[in-house]
Amino acid sequence: MTSKRIRKLGLLMACFTLPLLSLAQEELPLTDMTGFAEQAGNWKIVGEVLVDRNLDIHQEQASAESSKKKRRRRNKDQTPTPKAVSYEAGTGILLNDPNDSQKDNLLTTWEHGDVRLILQVMMPKGSNSGIYLQGRYELQLLDSWGVETPKFGDIGGIYRNWETEPSKAFAGIAPISNPAKAPGLWQDLYIDFEAPKFDEAGNKISNAKFATVALNGVLIHQNVEVPLPTGGAISNEEAALGPLMIQGDHGPVAFRNLRIQRLKPSEVTLTNLKRQTYLGPLDLAAGLPENELSDPVSVSEIDITTVGADNDYWAVYTGTLEIPEEDNYMLMVPYTGGARLEIDGEVVEQAYATDRRGWMNARKELTAGPHQIRIDNMKGAPWHRAILGFQVGTASTRAAIFNTFDSNPTVGNLVSPIHVNVENEPRLLRGFVFFNNSREKLSHTIGVGTPQGVHYVYDLESGNLVGMWRGEFLDATPMWHSRGNGSFRPNGATVWTFLNQPLAELSDMATAFPGHTLPEGFKSKGYRIDPETKLPVFLSTYGSVGMERSIVPADQGKSLLSTIEFSENGLSGYYYKLAEGSIEELPDGSFKVNDDFYLEMHSNQQPTIREIDGKQELMVAVTGETLKFKTIW
Repeated sequence: MTSKRIRKLGLLMACFTLPLLSLAQEELPLTDMTGFAEQAGNWKIVGEVLVDRNLDIHQEQASAESSKKKRRRRNKDQTPTPKAVSYEAGTGILLNDPNDSQKDNLLTTWEHGDVRLILQVMMPKGSNSGIYLQGRYELQLLDSWGVETPKFGDIGGIYRNWETEPSKAFAGIAPISNPAKAPGLWQDLYIDFEAPKFDEAGNKISNAKFATVALNGVLIHQNVEVPLPTGGAISNEEAALGPLMIQGDHGPVAFRNLRIQRLKPSEVTLTNLKRQTYLGPLDLAAGLPENELSDPVSVSEIDITTVGADNDYWAVYTGTLEIPEEDNYMLMVPYTGGARLEIDGEVVEQAYATDRRGWMNARKELTAGPHQIRIDNMKGAPWHRAILGFQVGTASTRAAIFNTFDSNPTVGNLVSPIHVNVENEPRLLRGFVFFNNSREKLSHTIGVGTPQGVHYVYDLESGNLVGMWRGEFLDATPMWHSRGNGSFRPNGATVWTFLNQPLAELSDMATAFPGHTLPEGFKSKGYRIDPETKLPVFLSTYGSVGMERSIVPADQGKSLLSTIEFSENGLSGYYYKLAEGSIEELPDGSFKVNDDFYLEMHSNQQPTIREIDGKQELMVAVTGETLKFKTIW
């Protein structure tokens, strides 16, 4: 898994679930079919999968049927049937390539109960599959690109069963939203599944549950119970363990970067828990006024909401952590204000502050037996809600949680979100943006939302489209909640492009585009509103060359069409960067960028791919002719 994918998933988990992804996981190497049951041969390990993004698998099937009829009529036309999916030999990718006689489901030879899965999946146009947890509970895989209101049968949906008797029927559950990408692009899927539980007599005491499911970094399910097996299960009898199954009879599908984390219940306990509190102004330099601490009070769980104040407090929790067996433990302390964790008198980690909001993730090798813990939480900032939690887990166990829900609510937001939505006309919002959720803050950006449900962020300082997504428009909570920080967040699965100015005058093809410092002569002139589209037309100059760039939705919201007009013709030595990263030219003349989006030319310029500074760039020579291209994802 690339660092980019890990960063994206890490950010997701910090928002939505326990951050145990940093613990060791078992990676399925996909070098051979070891670990999977025998099947008809439609499942295979390959090195590369090539998808014709424009060819529906049903068109391919119809074309194949037509070719068969021609052959039966002894037609001499030997034109090969076009293929939606082809592949190259190698390892690292699991591919289902079914046909009429080979279309088995794929089962693992191992079983699981509670499990976390991380994987990437690629769907050809029109294809259909599904992942069955324990072989019984299907999470749907489907080419659902562009579906505005997803149903249980769309990608990420929890599929229904086919029972008609009310006590046995399950109607399925649709995902919260549809962050699906275009056919042929790799998509990130994260599944945290809790198996059904049974008592000693074999009676079910809790249903199967999808604790968290995220697609392309966007939460689509949380704490969703599935009371019965779904349609197509290996058995309608529920069990504590079962194999993973992937549907193989509905169409081609590919997987890579499969990681699994099988989990068992934690046996860690926390006993003799006590709380002491100091209420009053905080002085970190002076430290905790121990003589003003309240007397110890025995408590059953950590609950920071009961200390007697929302801020200006210093709470101290002490207790005995009983460790069942020696292992490498992850000790997690979510907090607001500041926090410090001690074990056996040793400071394991600390955030010595009163105004932060964070999550301490400390690893420590602990021996079996009792360990004395102390957790300090000091909070002085009134703009954060009081939060304190304590959780302990390992690579093979779910985290034991030693705080009340109110002390660390993990479902939903800590504050009421402030969303900016689009209705019948486009909407614009100026603000800061952290590029690709990094520390790279862009200070002259504008969010542009459209009624078609496709939105983007434009960097006025560099004259560049830096991010785009579908669905809801913007989350302005960090901008407008309390004191705010001036930034907004795209409210969807965002595809990021690249930083800095795309137009430059270069002395030769070995010259790099400008970096963070924009070249002399480049100026942003703001924007005007097009009276027809009611969308901005961005204005800028570079030397004596004026530019106007419009970016409008196309293809029913499946792409953005950029049109760039120049004030002068006959230019020489000017180049426009269309994309950077890992770039592949496709047979239809379009380009795939970073496995994140396609770029398709709609003007006469012929792009060039070059290697520079360890990365690829897609660029065109600028002569003054209008430049048009689509960004498709």
